[in-house]
Amino acid sequence: MKRSSRYQQIGFSQRVRLEWLERTANLVLAGNEEASIEDALQELLEDKLSVGGNAKRGNREKVITILMKIWVRPPRDLHPLQREGLKLLSHLPREDHIAVHWGMAMAVYPFWGNVAAHVGRLLRLQGTVSHAQVRRRVMEQYGQRPTVKDAVRRALRSMVDWGVLKDARTQDARRTDGTYVPGLSLSIAQVEVIAWLAEAFLHAHRGGSVALRTVLDSTSLFPFRLSPVSAAHLVAVSGRLDVLRHGLDQDLIMLRTESLPAAKEGES
Repeated sequence: MKRSSRYQQIGFSQRVRLEWLERTANLVLAGNEEASIEDALQELLEDKLSVGGNAKRGNREKVITILMKIWVRPPRDLHPLQREGLKLLSHLPREDHIAVHWGMAMAVYPFWGNVAAHVGRLLRLQGTVSHAQVRRRVMEQYGQRPTVKDAVRRALRSMVDWGVLKDARTQDARRTDGTYVPGLSLSIAQVEVIAWLAEAFLHAHRGGSVALRTVLDSTSLFPFRLSPVSAAHLVAVSGRLDVLRHGLDQDLIMLRTESLPAAKEGES
């Protein structure tokens, strides 16, 4: 897939649990081949998705496609991000892994980051967010299609599964009205993780450069509180980021051009 086409596509159209991404990454870190990883994911999800179904592209196959694309065969320009992300997963505490899975999902599927940005913005404004509010804003961006509507619902339910959103209960504690409140909020102080998330953010958004403060305060990273850090410090720990001084007090960060290899025709 060409880099430019990622921004128009949904791709992340299924409810994906965090532990499935963790399992996929662990299979890669253990040195398994693609075919072995795919077989292991089939076994993992056999009794969880498309149970008893034989559809060629059922929900289980669609989820496996998402998992594989994030951690096994991402687009070519994201290979350095993937390698560094796997390295982070290998030594970060387990509770911090969610930030790496989030960043990789956002880079591979900008749709995930767009949904998150609307969620984070609404939470920042009003403290709660409704499915209807997010759906309306995302459909303005991606079109009034049933596939968009379904993908928004599944992305929100994934965020609940990940623990970053919680259902706001109605008077009947067994039901919800499609309204969510914030869940976990993770503080991130490690510069290497912040630099990696900044790189993921840049891959997920159009444009060549962005103000550092835009990344640190981005609503697409709403579950995370990123510690203040200088652009120079980020560039010092990442070989794939550059900094451009803009005006007297604003640093812009960008991807180094050599970190964006041109994909061969038809290569994803």
